Order: sequence, then C-alpha cells, then structure tokens
Amino acid sequence: MIQGGRRHTSFASLEVLPEITDDIEIDINPDDLRIDTYRASGAGGQHVNKTSSAVRITHIPTNIVVSCQNERSQIQNRETAMRMLKSKLLDLKEKEHKSTIEELKGNQMDIAWGSQIRSYIFCPYTLVKDHRTNYEVGNVQSVMDGNLNEFIEKYLEYIQKNKS
Repeated sequence: MIQGGRRHTSFASLEVLPEITDDIEIDINPDDLRIDTYRASGAGGQHVNKTSSAVRITHIPTNIVVSCQNERSQIQNRETAMRMLKSKLLDLKEKEHKSTIEELKGNQMDIAWGSQIRSYIFCPYTLVKDHRTNYEVGNVQSVMDGNLNEFIEKYLEYIQKNKS
C-alpha cells in the first residue's frame, strides 16, 4: 500500500498442522512385556536379602527397559516401574509425533524479503503472483475470498515437473 509517497509492506506466515489431543492413552499389551524380579541391593536390613522385591520391565517392541527397587514390596515396585515405562513410551510417542510434524512442515523459511511464496499487490494496481510458479492473477479480491484453485493446480504441476 502506498501512503504519503511511501510503500508499506506486510509479511505473514501460515502453518497448518494436525490437532494434538491432550488425552493420550498408552495401552500396553501384557504380551509385549518381560518382567524380571531380583533382590534389591543397598541398605534395608535383613528384608533386602530375603525377598526378590526389585522389578525390571522390558518393553519388547521398543526395547525400553525400566527398573525399580525403591519400594518395599514387589507390587509397589511393579506399579512404579509401569508408570516409568508409560512415561518413556509417551515420550517416544511425542518424539515420533514431532518427527511427523517436521516432515509435514517441510522447509521452514524466514519471514523476510526473498522468501515469500506469493505477493499480493492491492494498490495502485491489483495483482497476485506466485513466485514459485510465476502464475499471476489480476483479481486480488477473488483470491482473498478463497479462490485458490488455480494456484494449487499450478503448484501441483510445478512439483510434478520438478520431480522428474
């Protein structure tokens, strides 16, 4: 836009990503677990030497191993180890999710001159130009109203042409 003899420019960036839900459930198939018990080490008196209260759980598909020997009973150690395993599996799932998002996002460019995909010129004339495909439309209002089909088709043609 030109005001007072000066050109005014705005930059905008848009990112479309899948929605993440907070209520992620971690279902662990009991057949995927190998649970080992052993005698805990360290201070604890005679009880430590008499019972196998320490627990080691191996999640076979991911090869994640957690162990707990802090509690006095095997049941408590197993519950603590399962919570630790679920936390590690959740962390693994989040890392995979971030990797998927990075893959979907593609190359992230700076919001600056030279990195724009499309220019919208409203004044003194109207023009929308896609800098990747060099496709131009003179009706800015139509594009602003959502008529992007030609831009999408030209971009898909551009991708196909550059793949070969």
